[in-house]
Amino acid sequence: MTMNDARYASCMGMGPKQIPHWEHWSNPDAETYLTGIDYYAHPRLCRIRLNELYPQLQLGIPATDDPKPRPEEQANQGKGRWGDAYRNHWQQEVASHRFNNLDDILMFSPLRQADFTGWRTVEEDDFSSEEVIYRRYRKKYPAEWGDKAPEGSSASVFFYNTMFMWPMLSFGYENFLNLCLDPEFDRIMDEFAEINRRVFRAFARLPVNFVVCHDDIVLSSGPVCSPAWMRKHIFPRYEEFWDILKKAGKEVIFMVDGCVDAFVDNVMACGARGIISEPFTDYKAIAKRYENCFIAGEGDNRILMRNDPREIRRMVETMAETGRMSGGYMMCIGNHIPFNVPDEAVKRYLDLSQELAHR
Repeated sequence: MTMNDARYASCMGMGPKQIPHWEHWSNPDAETYLTGIDYYAHPRLCRIRLNELYPQLQLGIPATDDPKPRPEEQANQGKGRWGDAYRNHWQQEVASHRFNNLDDILMFSPLRQADFTGWRTVEEDDFSSEEVIYRRYRKKYPAEWGDKAPEGSSASVFFYNTMFMWPMLSFGYENFLNLCLDPEFDRIMDEFAEINRRVFRAFARLPVNFVVCHDDIVLSSGPVCSPAWMRKHIFPRYEEFWDILKKAGKEVIFMVDGCVDAFVDNVMACGARGIISEPFTDYKAIAKRYENCFIAGEGDNRILMRNDPREIRRMVETMAETGRMSGGYMMCIGNHIPFNVPDEAVKRYLDLSQELAHR
């Protein structure tokens, strides 16, 4: 959250000469390879060195240098690995067994529940009031900032369940799709919207310049639900919530997995400054339609996995080409840099980005 940083400039479409990065990073072995410092033995020193070598990454630094258990030393390995650890649950499995049947879901009241602590809904906290939400988030920012972030800072807040994720994470994917057209489901969506009204009113008071709003409204093949359903339940809420933020001087970055081509115009019309998505999305088309909007996610980890030097170079070249089309472009492997991407491929991508990603 540095002053006048390149990430702020890109989010605002100012086109810094060196195109910065916004990476979804979860590859500890690559950190060890890049820095020569054992990530698990010295996680803080390793990350400090990584940021010295590749300052454009702006990765967070652990508070301590306490050693971390290596994956092979961890007891529970049954739910898949993410970064330096294994999951101890699979969210959809938890959600699908939360209710006895579909009728029980239709009787559920999000507002009566209010406190989702322990629900494994990603955003699993107390949402009983705007004030409760505000106090919880305000603790994350320096007291001296008051109610306004430093000018030119990329200070931000992130919210995973912007609207679509609430029912999907609360009920499970299949239950949600089985019920979303039921007339009674309208009430449930209205109640989730009221919860988020509290959230975004609270965010409007925070000392941040950006609000990153996440909702996986599409798959790699395109939309999950019909445009008509989205226009009824999702897009009007985006417009309302983001208007609250914009009136408070915040900019909205929309984050979404999959191919968002079908809904780009809707998202931008609702007030987003831009979109970070996955390589299934057509970024050059967005850059042509929306002058200097924020865009990121064009890089593809499937190319990194193949570790072909020529293919990686071609990918970086085409990413840099899109970056020269939009002052809001950021280098980003949209489908993440997970633990199993080859170390050499990660280094090649970062080094080629330093060399080629210029305006």
